[in-house]
Amino acid sequence: MDRLTEMEAFATVVDQGGFTDAARKMGISKSAVSKHVSALEARLGARLLNRTTRRVSPTEIGLAYYDRARRVLNDAGEADALVTAMQSAPSGLLRISVATDFGVNHLSPVLGDFLKEYPDITVNMVLNNRYVELISEGFDMAIRIGELEDSTLRARKIADTTRKMIAAPRYIQQFGRPERIDDLNEHKLLHYSNQSSAAVWKITAPSGEKRQIRTAGWLTVNDGQSLLNACVAGLGIAYLPSFLFADAMSKGLVEEVMPGLPEEVQGIYAVYPPGRFTQPKVRAFIDFLVAVFSEKGPQDW
Repeated sequence: MDRLTEMEAFATVVDQGGFTDAARKMGISKSAVSKHVSALEARLGARLLNRTTRRVSPTEIGLAYYDRARRVLNDAGEADALVTAMQSAPSGLLRISVATDFGVNHLSPVLGDFLKEYPDITVNMVLNNRYVELISEGFDMAIRIGELEDSTLRARKIADTTRKMIAAPRYIQQFGRPERIDDLNEHKLLHYSNQSSAAVWKITAPSGEKRQIRTAGWLTVNDGQSLLNACVAGLGIAYLPSFLFADAMSKGLVEEVMPGLPEEVQGIYAVYPPGRFTQPKVRAFIDFLVAVFSEKGPQDW
């Protein structure tokens, strides 16, 4: 006889408190349930159930076996569900958290193509500039940029971007160009407050040495686009990912402050809750983003 069927029959008898209700639950005859349980006991060489005319209860050995059997049956059910889910077409509500500037400038323009490709998925994209708790706040995934914090979340890189120090030409004309990293201490710096290390700029020197510049910002904001606007207005030097300033730089509104420094590359990641398998709707969206953004190199971001 099939081991899982024997195990299921025994566990269902324990759950239902008797053979009659277990048979009804499994959709088979009472005698079939009894045969499965008897075969299991014979194979194990142990009595698993105490049987009386009024009730059925597990023996001490049966109770211990029941705990393990129920786990095995649950795992088997999850395995079946996994295969079914992975073969099913992606569908349902996809709730995404993304920083406002990245969402407006880079996700919004491609969402239409995604929805056309997956008409059974509906998207709720929440734009905010704070670190959200995916599970407790009900998000399926989030887009995060830069070094990821340690967590139980799963992550997949969808693209790279470069991070550079930029300033408006008028700022350079008024305050001069820093020649060395230490010169930054004498300049007006613009900070992005949503980063845990907002007041610390991690910079690689031409020698390859990793440096940290700690200084209070002349202006601190929690929105990348607002920080770029302040930079364009000549208020100071900002340290931003290129996907934010690429257009402004192409128009001559900002320029790289210290072009001799090594290029700082940051990852752009899709993060999502842990689990034994990824929901089809989440997997479909991540695959879509990787395909779209892989056509661009870090210099384009």
